Amino acid sequence: MDQLKKLEGLLGYRFKKKELLNRAITHKSFANENKMPPEEHNERLEFLGDAVLELTVSELLVNKYPTFSEGKLSKLRAAIVNEKQLAHIARDFRLGEFLLLGKGEEQTGGREKDSLLADAFEAILGAIYQDRGFSKSIDFVHKHYENLLGDQSPENFFKDYKTDLQEKSQELYHSVPRYRLAKESGPDHDKVFDVELYIRQELMGRGVGRNKKEAEQQAAKEALERLQKL
Repeated sequence: MDQLKKLEGLLGYRFKKKELLNRAITHKSFANENKMPPEEHNERLEFLGDAVLELTVSELLVNKYPTFSEGKLSKLRAAIVNEKQLAHIARDFRLGEFLLLGKGEEQTGGREKDSLLADAFEAILGAIYQDRGFSKSIDFVHKHYENLLGDQSPENFFKDYKTDLQEKSQELYHSVPRYRLAKESGPDHDKVFDVELYIRQELMGRGVGRNKKEAEQQAAKEALERLQKL
């Protein structure tokens, strides 16, 4: 119960029915090892949360970008509602610490697997929907995705500067970029991250964002622009 309360604090949401949150973090491997009924692990909640997430993010994007075509909206939604992005959000909540896993998943690094983290995040969203209905689910998604989108250009989600920089760095320096968190400021619900990027010990870029991923992308973009001028 203490762990559930701790997770609620990180999520910024208090469940009426704690058993829903417990189910959302219960992986099938844990349920199988402990001979629990199949409805007691998180796959059904994940199924529900996936549907809630897609509809809610679609509505958010339509309102935020009124001039975007259907094709551009679909592309942006795909860029931010995918396993990698969901796992990144789950890590912001330290969700891996709270997962209930079987021994096999535990031993193979299940707490850091993108697939398990993304599934658990969707399961939590499904649990919120069952706990208090669609309006609370909308509030939860809007809160975290509005922070993700922030004021940055949506094109940043289509362009992977980190991958481009890694290829360029290996080509020019036979070395990969190294990212370092230089500073973290602001309250928990509105943090700002300052990241430095080094190639062979030389500072090549700096980025600021509402999450580490955004800051790293900005740093990689700056480094690419610098390399192009050399």
